[in-house]
Amino acid sequence: MAANIRTVIAAGTTIAALVACTCTLAQTPSPDYAAILTSPDRSDADRQIDARRDPLKFLAFADLRPGMKVLDMGAGGGYSTELIARVVAPSGVVYGQNPGDLGERPKARFDARLKSPAGRNIVSLVRPFDDPVPADVGALDAITFLFFYHDTTYMAVDRAEMNRRLYAALKPGAVLLIADHSARPGDGTSVGKTLHRIEESALRREVEAAGFNLVAQGDFWRHPEDTRDFSIQPPPGRPVDEFVLKFQRPM
Repeated sequence: MAANIRTVIAAGTTIAALVACTCTLAQTPSPDYAAILTSPDRSDADRQIDARRDPLKFLAFADLRPGMKVLDMGAGGGYSTELIARVVAPSGVVYGQNPGDLGERPKARFDARLKSPAGRNIVSLVRPFDDPVPADVGALDAITFLFFYHDTTYMAVDRAEMNRRLYAALKPGAVLLIADHSARPGDGTSVGKTLHRIEESALRREVEAAGFNLVAQGDFWRHPEDTRDFSIQPPPGRPVDEFVLKFQRPM
């Protein structure tokens, strides 16, 4: 009986510590996201992506703050990874996950970021999507998964396992932020390779099946005029409807 009581007390203490840590980060003032975007040491290439991506609205929606520990899934060349690293600096860290078969061009871009002053708090994770973090990485404050979830639908990825592992890697109360290109109603996950899109409701069902709750939606990248019947690769030069979902691991 005494051992059981000690176990309950220890568990309660751990939960209380997690809640206290989460509350402390939540009380940390939001950084000046606009000032981060205008930092003079950002590359011209990233500024060109800014013009297309309009990241200020996403950063405000994500509400990432200094000191946070964040996983960026499907980091690619690291555009978003570096932005997040700048937001959570100086004491925070961002893990940039990429699969082992990442192309040479994005790999070179990501490696270059690691050597720059802005990349000092970026940690590279070369791991499969359905096993994205090593055992010693956990208690994350947030996970971002930007415009890459649709790619996992045609890769050899166990998405149910991937979402379970993302859930397990987060602190209770922490968030998973997913943005992707909208497919037509009924397309589900069938056009991931051809159109590089995914139906929002299909993605939501998969993520919620892992235990996540949808807590917010961003409409700042919406374009209802998009017919959703053309590929977004290469960039089509016309508006693409994109959804942004914020899921939470329950407390």
